[in-house]
Amino acid sequence: MRTQLANDEIYHVVLRAVGDAEIFSDENDYYRGIFSIYEFNNTKPVEIWLRRLQRKKEKTLGCRTPQYSTSSENIGVSDTPMTKMEDKRDKLVEVLAFCFMSNHMHLLLKQVKDNGITNFMKKVGGGYANYFNKKYQRKGHLFNKFKSIHVADDDQLKTVFAYIHTNPLSFIEPGWKENGVKNVDKAIQFLEEEYRWSSFFDFIGKPNFASVTDRDFISEIIKEAGGSKKSITDWIKYKNGMNEIILE
Repeated sequence: MRTQLANDEIYHVVLRAVGDAEIFSDENDYYRGIFSIYEFNNTKPVEIWLRRLQRKKEKTLGCRTPQYSTSSENIGVSDTPMTKMEDKRDKLVEVLAFCFMSNHMHLLLKQVKDNGITNFMKKVGGGYANYFNKKYQRKGHLFNKFKSIHVADDDQLKTVFAYIHTNPLSFIEPGWKENGVKNVDKAIQFLEEEYRWSSFFDFIGKPNFASVTDRDFISEIIKEAGGSKKSITDWIKYKNGMNEIILE
C-alpha cells in the first residue's frame, strides 16, 4: 500500500514504462507528453479531443498562447514565446521541474491538493497510454506504478534538480553516472543548447515550455549557488557519478 503523500511537500517522481519499453519514439510523442503534464494537472475532467478543438479555435481567432501549437498532427507544446492567456486549471500539483527520457519521465512535484500527486499521475499515465496505444496499435499497460521520494530539505532539492536535468547526458555518454563525464564542455553544451525535452531551457532563460512549470521557488533556492547554469555545471564537474538520495 502506497504511503499517502502530504500537501505542500515536494517529491521526486519517476514514471517508467513496463519492461523499459520506449515511450517517446518521435517528436510528436514528446510534445504529447508535455501537453499531458500541463493539461492533466487539473482537478476537473479533461477531454483531450475537446482541448484540441479549443486550441484550434483559439488559433483561428488569433488567441495565441505560450504553450501550445496546433501545427502538428498531435497538438503539442510550442517553444515560441507568445502572449499568455488566463490559466483556468484547478491544479493538483505544482510541476517544479521535469525531464523526459526515451523510456521514463522524471517529475519534481509539489502536492497542492489531497491525493494530488496520485491523481495527477493516474491522469498522465492513463491519458498518455491511451494516445500511445492508439498510435502504435498496441494494447495493455504502458507504465509501471510511479515511484516517489520525499525531498526533505534545500540541499536535497538542489541535488534532485541537478540530477533530473542531467539525466539526458546518458544519450551522449552512456555510463556517465558510474564513470563520470569525460567531456564536460560537450556535456554542458548538449544540455544548454540541444536537449529540449526538459524544463532546463526555461530555467536558464531560453523560452521552451514555460507554462508547464512553476520555477520561482527553485530558482530562489539555487540562486545562492550561482543559479541554474552554475548548479548544473558544478554537478557535472564535481559530483557526477554520485547517486545518493536519487530515484532510479
